[in-house]
Amino acid sequence: MAIVIGLMSGTSVDGIDAVLVDITGEEFDLKIELLNASTYAYSSAVREKILAVCAGDRLSIAEFATLDDAIAIEFAEAAIAIQGDRPGAQLIGSHGQTIYHRPPGSNIHPEQFNLLGYSLQLGRGASIAHQTGIATVSNFRVADIAAGGQGAPLVTKIDACLLVSPTKSRCIQNIGGIGNVTYLPPKSQENWLTKIQGWDTGPGNSLIDLAVEHLSGGEKTYDKNGDWAAQGTPHLDLVEQWLEEPFFQQAPPKSTGRELFGTDYFQHCLAAAGTIAPADLLATLTELTIASIVRGYRRFLPMQPEEVFLCGGGSRNRYLRQRLREQLALPVLTTDEVGLNADFKEAIAFAVLAYWRKLGIPGNLPMCTGAREPMLLGEIYSV
Repeated sequence: MAIVIGLMSGTSVDGIDAVLVDITGEEFDLKIELLNASTYAYSSAVREKILAVCAGDRLSIAEFATLDDAIAIEFAEAAIAIQGDRPGAQLIGSHGQTIYHRPPGSNIHPEQFNLLGYSLQLGRGASIAHQTGIATVSNFRVADIAAGGQGAPLVTKIDACLLVSPTKSRCIQNIGGIGNVTYLPPKSQENWLTKIQGWDTGPGNSLIDLAVEHLSGGEKTYDKNGDWAAQGTPHLDLVEQWLEEPFFQQAPPKSTGRELFGTDYFQHCLAAAGTIAPADLLATLTELTIASIVRGYRRFLPMQPEEVFLCGGGSRNRYLRQRLREQLALPVLTTDEVGLNADFKEAIAFAVLAYWRKLGIPGNLPMCTGAREPMLLGEIYSV
């Protein structure tokens, strides 16, 4: 049993998700009680700098260090705030802020097919531990990458422990800035654990958010409930054109980020869209997210799931959920409905990964990340 803080900021860069959880059990007897959860907005200067770096801005080493410090300070403040007057945490699991992700054999550098993977998250765990007085686990992706993996997705084993059904096949679909899926066969199926699959499906909210910011002149950062997109009509010819991106054809294991589905890709989409109405552009970019999910399921899964559970910010986009339900012709729910908070599932996952690291339990599933073997994930920084 342990009280653990989980900290996460994803590719949407919309703030630091923080949770305080009571964890009991070890692996498949794992139980989670969510004691507190909140999102803490980045200061505007830090958020702007993160987005600029993700879009390709160059930093000097001094500027890089300053940004790393600033992110660690804001993560530490979130860890302190989330505890409030509740029981003090014994451990922090901090994912940090990804500013660069390059999968092995990256399609960003196809001429370097044997390239090792690389993933960089800022917000130093040692600094968070020092500021909070709580042992902190961070740098979760590097061990999987060192073993030949993608370093992503890392939530698949947590999904298997907390969300598997005894009788039904399920997909757990996260829609953050980037989408990722965990396919869970029913627990009653022989050797079910070996048949789990997981991969990044492509853009989640990243292109939609960039479009909203562009179309609103910076006044809005996301399409609340999908209301703007719902007023438009998707241009399916554009979706088909955008789906020619090689990432969508690539078989798992695979992962991606803003390096591919970020500012440059959005500008490519904007140029291809020409003079279509703003609502149509948003509907079309939303349809790209939906199509990448649906076609990925049909192409790469052994069978279609019987039900789909969404999490992440995109799970609150009613238009996206409706279109996904129509395209899949399946029940599309949220993980709230099976007892795991859809808004904070990723932060909960990194609390669990930190807990497993302290217990000496591997956190990755090699068949999903492509690593050669199960690995202990994360580096521990004691006080």
